[in-house]
Amino acid sequence: MRAPGKKTGRRIAAPVISARLVGHITLEAKADGNIAAHFDGYSVGLGKFSSAVAERAQALRTGLALVSFAAGRAADKEIDLLVRRLAQSGLLEYRFAPAGTKRDQVVIEPQGPDYWPRTPKLGSNDVIALSRFAYLRRRGNEMVLESPRAGALFRICDPKIAAALTTLSMPQKISTLRREPGFLGLELLALLVDCQILFRIEAAKGDGLRPSEGDDNLVLWDFHDLLFHTHSTEGRQANPLGGLYPYAGFIPPPPAVRSGWPGKTIDLRKVAATPEVPSPFARLLEERHSTRDFDDNQPITLGELARLLDSAARVRAKWTSNVDMDGGPEVSYAARPYPSGGSAYELELYLTVANCQGLARGFYHYDADRHALVPISAHAQELEAQLAAAQFAMGAPGTPQILVTIAARFGRVSWKYSALAYSLILKDVGVLMQTLYLIATDMGLGGCAIGTNNIDLFAKITGLEFHVEGPVGQFALGRPGSADALAVRQRPGTTGDGAIG
Repeated sequence: MRAPGKKTGRRIAAPVISARLVGHITLEAKADGNIAAHFDGYSVGLGKFSSAVAERAQALRTGLALVSFAAGRAADKEIDLLVRRLAQSGLLEYRFAPAGTKRDQVVIEPQGPDYWPRTPKLGSNDVIALSRFAYLRRRGNEMVLESPRAGALFRICDPKIAAALTTLSMPQKISTLRREPGFLGLELLALLVDCQILFRIEAAKGDGLRPSEGDDNLVLWDFHDLLFHTHSTEGRQANPLGGLYPYAGFIPPPPAVRSGWPGKTIDLRKVAATPEVPSPFARLLEERHSTRDFDDNQPITLGELARLLDSAARVRAKWTSNVDMDGGPEVSYAARPYPSGGSAYELELYLTVANCQGLARGFYHYDADRHALVPISAHAQELEAQLAAAQFAMGAPGTPQILVTIAARFGRVSWKYSALAYSLILKDVGVLMQTLYLIATDMGLGGCAIGTNNIDLFAKITGLEFHVEGPVGQFALGRPGSADALAVRQRPGTTGDGAIG
């Protein structure tokens, strides 16, 4: 008799990474070879391609494996170009699942146009751990894994993967993980390492705690502060941002003025000592408003800019002091015209100059100590992108003459304060913006606070890591246009709000 052989189970195919069109995107291949992507009534031209590429691109509806066009042949290069153009326009996501299966294991959603899935090599002796900035949360009926440091978020479709990720809260050796029944696979681990959701631990720093992850500047960040910084700005997240009225169909708008508390009121109008002539400062407050229209025929001058910066931001004094009465490290301080939490004065001013008499178009840092402007090399398209974004945020007819970007040296505040560092920085931004408003008004200039900024674009221009020094506010500046001046005369004392897109 034949001995019964061992039963062999069906081998599960290894997961592959595939590029896939985001759900609401459709591709149209025209007769002349041009391919366009359509969504929500918009169209994005992607260029002219061969008929073979147009046919092959249809696989993007369900998923086109990245390895299928990685060989570098002429046809592969053409489809690679198409896929990368789609990615740069934010029209792709990436599916991670075994070949031939319909069910996703993980879907990777890029958070910026530069993301491309990469799988750095991991060795058996490598030790990895979950970043302290990584978090898993519910979004609708899905679970998503993300981090403010990551270029993409991971939609977890298999609950076993979510469970396996929790074991990485403690450092784990790759060789040990491979022996576990729920091993995630090297490729997925590598994708997570590339996004800094997981990180390698050096042998000398094997505990996986705060000092072992990244550079010293990251040590100074609390989780919630870095998350708020990246998710309340553009550049490192793909969520809708700005005045979108997301709850208009669900909840009525809150009233502009709060309803009064019950009880006996004390009418202050009857007891206030109102001067016959308002003080100059009171008049200045009444005249302050947001200017969105600038007169490019009479631009702001370099002399006016120098006066404004001197009045608003120049260093007034410098000194050093020990941390406490018993000694401790010595800390340097520098006073400026506006108040700052803990006298940190962490804010720096960067100027995108479009039209200023006596100053060339370009990008500059304001050295508040020397009261000087230092040019920083920037590409023309980067300057245009900053100015166009400001114009869009303000809903203005044109770009500002000067766009002031307020950046923060984050560690200057977080070195001292715990849990509220970013909150203090935003308070400092508020008082600096009001200072800029009042001085501009006093000089007959126009200004407008802007609530949005792109932290990734700023990082590209300056070469600074987004967690070391980055934008926390913007302010448009210039000479008011005639339409704005007329509106102010017709509405004396009326103040306009800043722009938040």
